[in-house]
Amino acid sequence: MKQIDSQQFRNMVRLAANRMQKNAEYVNSLNVFPVPDGDTGTNMNLTMESGAKAVNENDSEAIGDLTTALSKGMLLGARGNSGVITSQLFRGFYKATEGKKTLNAQELANAFANGVATAYKAVMKPVEGTILTVARVASEYGNDAASETDDVSEVMTAIVNGAKVSLKKTPEQLPVLKQVGVVDSGGQGLLFIYEGFLEGLMGDKFTDVYQPDEIEMDQMLSSAHTQSSAASQLATQDIANGYCTEMMVKLDGSKENFDLDNFRAYLSELGDSLLAVSDGEVAKVHVHTEHPGLVFSYGQKFGELGKIKIDNMRIQHETIVDHDEANQEAVDFAVIAVASGNGVRQLFESIGVNRIISGGQTMNPSTADILETIKNSGAKKAIILPNNGNIIMAAKQAAEVSDIPVGIVPSKTISQGLTAMLAFDEDAELSDNVAAMTEELANVVSGEITKANRDTEINDVEVHKDDYIGMIDGDLKVDDPDLINATSWMIEEMLDEDSEIVTLIFGANSSEEQAKEVVAKLEEKHDDLEFEIHDGGQPVYDFLVSVE
Repeated sequence: MKQIDSQQFRNMVRLAANRMQKNAEYVNSLNVFPVPDGDTGTNMNLTMESGAKAVNENDSEAIGDLTTALSKGMLLGARGNSGVITSQLFRGFYKATEGKKTLNAQELANAFANGVATAYKAVMKPVEGTILTVARVASEYGNDAASETDDVSEVMTAIVNGAKVSLKKTPEQLPVLKQVGVVDSGGQGLLFIYEGFLEGLMGDKFTDVYQPDEIEMDQMLSSAHTQSSAASQLATQDIANGYCTEMMVKLDGSKENFDLDNFRAYLSELGDSLLAVSDGEVAKVHVHTEHPGLVFSYGQKFGELGKIKIDNMRIQHETIVDHDEANQEAVDFAVIAVASGNGVRQLFESIGVNRIISGGQTMNPSTADILETIKNSGAKKAIILPNNGNIIMAAKQAAEVSDIPVGIVPSKTISQGLTAMLAFDEDAELSDNVAAMTEELANVVSGEITKANRDTEINDVEVHKDDYIGMIDGDLKVDDPDLINATSWMIEEMLDEDSEIVTLIFGANSSEEQAKEVVAKLEEKHDDLEFEIHDGGQPVYDFLVSVE
């Protein structure tokens, strides 16, 4: 096969889009980088679908016209980090094929190589072990093949094989992939697209030239239906910039002069995972940020905003975790705790909690959320630890309408919930457990350290914005601009002559080193106290403290 004509290229695009669509959920299940939000497959599918639609609507018999349509369609439909990168791979592909009626083997290899160069330029901080690496290695295999053969099918086969080889190596290149035992999700999606290209080119002969190997088949059979998704093995608090923000700007020459480099430089200050690309008529932006509004406002300086999108990736990730937990094996006695932060969840699980509902301060689960967890547990009876005063009412309402007996232990803090578990006896009656666990709540003093979001005065304590404030059993007691001082001061207020154990749980915005500083400061005055430090990873609270 010496060349690719327009009909063959249409088939390549159609089957690539079809293959990506069929495997989107599998790709989603691998998604852990750059954030574990579980939508890489969905985004690549929508991007490819938009490009395929544009090709289908173009009746030209010239390859160059079809690749132009593919690139434009993918750019306009690009979703997410992976989708924008994929669109740039095919933007470079189209640039190398402009004006061509057909493609020979070397031109095909050159087009993939130019796609790689374009995609790398679009990413401000390329990371190896991702879709970029898979695309680059695949292109290198294609170029090597093109130097030895003029058969386009052999070049496309080499490109697919190069993608496979590179994909299998991604866990060695990106530690987070090795940590959870998966290959890169974007790279896997790209392999599906390239396989579709090869199938479209070869037709009925596809299975003769390309047989998935045993390792790949094993990998494809391992899906979200047979094991927990990779994303659920990581922690929500690891997401530094929580809003996946996208916009398309229809550039307007009557507004501010558009310079792509300056555009990228400004947006890079607002977040990470930035991709900003332009074809001269529109600019497409994908960025992870805490300030979506600033991104949109900046885009409006250069033209009218087209498609805009904001996804809360923290909620996306928690949804994945909740889904995986809902599919856990049924238990006879469900002990359900509301908690946020991977370390806090592990603490509860280590002492007997077998169901976790993601939530807490700023993210209160609803009655429906609690009911669903009770139902999915398959248990005959359940106990709920709300661990937040704002959640107790929802828990009580869920208990009233539940099909099984449900007891509520009215814990208002994480510390109270952990202490209550000390009295849990799986062999005891539901009512006896609730009574014993509720009694334990009085044996712990709870403290919470967080940042103030405004100036105010509460309980005769003058609070200043961005200071650290300490709350003891829900009452604000401390304000200090220094985290160590605020935490130490709060703990001093929590102590009495019967105090024996102080437990510090540090959160996503604090560290073990800071916890040790607090302990060292307190040990100078209280050598009779026992201190414990745990990594909770919780959002909102820099420290959760209990004194028993």
